[in-house]
Amino acid sequence: MIRRLLLMLCLAAWISLLPSPALASPGLCTGPVCADDITRRAKNHWQLVMRLNDQQGHREKVVMDCRAKVLSPRAGQVDRGYATALGVRACRLANEEG
Repeated sequence: MIRRLLLMLCLAAWISLLPSPALASPGLCTGPVCADDITRRAKNHWQLVMRLNDQQGHREKVVMDCRAKVLSPRAGQVDRGYATALGVRACRLANEEG
């Protein structure tokens, strides 16, 4: 009986030492639009490449020019008002203000 209790305590202690699974964060969001992946362009460091998605399931890859505060392409499935605001916010966080 005591042996079983000690075994269960050891097992519980061992399980508690295992790393807990990391929960994925949604990324940077503004309104219904989120950027899951933001990277700098290799050639022009003031441009950010963002993978956007919205609550309707639309996905898109865009480039934000932090100097001109312009999103490219200018038209797409993801709402451009929220996408541009998200891009400006990402530029500010990346210290790439124009």
